[in-house]
Amino acid sequence: MPISELTLKSSDHEPARRFEVFTGSGRRREWLPEEKARIVAESYEAGATVSAVARRYALSPQQLFAWRRAARQPLAEAPALESLFVPAVIAAPRPEPAARRRRKQKAARDGVIELEIDGVAMRVGRGADTRTVAAVIRALKATT
Repeated sequence: MPISELTLKSSDHEPARRFEVFTGSGRRREWLPEEKARIVAESYEAGATVSAVARRYALSPQQLFAWRRAARQPLAEAPALESLFVPAVIAAPRPEPAARRRRKQKAARDGVIELEIDGVAMRVGRGADTRTVAAVIRALKATT
């Protein structure tokens, strides 16, 4: 069939008509959740733009923005977790040999602070971060 037969013929007083040719399967692509997550993560990388990542995967930027928005949403159907209890076993400390006790006593004199709040003991050694120690003390006070 010659090309001349494929062209649209119109008269001079008729406006030109436009038609589109669709190639491909004509179906929507289905992306696996892992693929979506990988593409969304790639769009958050330093220096990456949503438009560039969308072009790379033949997506519209709007589609990628929708995936990013969905990824930020909390899971609506989080699996129900069954409450579990773990038994606490409290055992008496084993007696240490005398040589070890002497070393620990000497170390205790070398700048260790021991705190006890409602039966919970805490030892703070030299060089401990003050913010961490303060946070632990606040947590101990909050639990009592």
